Amino acid sequence: MITKNQIKYIQSLGQKKSRDEENCFIAETPKLVSELLTASNCSILQLYALKEWIGEHANAKDQAEVIEVSAVELEKISQLTTPNRVLAVIKKIEWKNAPVVKGEISLALDTIQDPGNMGTIIRVADWFGVKTMFCSADCVDVYNPKVVQASMGSISRVRVEYMDILSLLKENNDIRMYAAVLNGRDITEMEKVDEGIIVIGNESKGVNEEILKLANVQITIPGKGKAESLNAAVATGIILSHLL
Repeated sequence: MITKNQIKYIQSLGQKKSRDEENCFIAETPKLVSELLTASNCSILQLYALKEWIGEHANAKDQAEVIEVSAVELEKISQLTTPNRVLAVIKKIEWKNAPVVKGEISLALDTIQDPGNMGTIIRVADWFGVKTMFCSADCVDVYNPKVVQASMGSISRVRVEYMDILSLLKENNDIRMYAAVLNGRDITEMEKVDEGIIVIGNESKGVNEEILKLANVQITIPGKGKAESLNAAVATGIILSHLL
């Protein structure tokens, strides 16, 4: 049974202000929750689940407080259009040590505002072994429920840091920086790289001009059709596929 206060509290975690105040976020669906249950850097506080899910995950009570809810109650606390068996309240992920740029491929996101794009970029980064993403302050919150959902568990493996991207690039000017643009160097003709910062710009405006000035290489995905541009997450996947 879930109380009115619990319902109100979980619903509030759909808002960034409450997530920041409580230092918590929510994750839903059996696949995603199961993935985060096994992540060493995820501390799950409560699991709100249907009876059948609890029966299938008897060990879950060893990792978090498990609260049985009805389908109607789950619908009240869910951020999904169609609630799916379990919702977890999780402490924000704490990463050990400072992020590493030297000797690594990192992503820098400039004003990525669509939650689906952000979550998918995290998942793409995870697929290609990119460990760190740097995001401008006006990027969508990584703990937005739609971002968490789209990341499909990769949020526990890819570190996301919010900072001034210009400062990041100036402080690491000994590392090559690649900026994705519409009229740059053809990535299909480039050699593979094992160190660098790849900048992906805003969905409609692209990379900020001040950031572009710091780029060592402006890169482009060659197209053959008539589409004006590519989705930011799709572009990230293609770029990483060619450069790595």
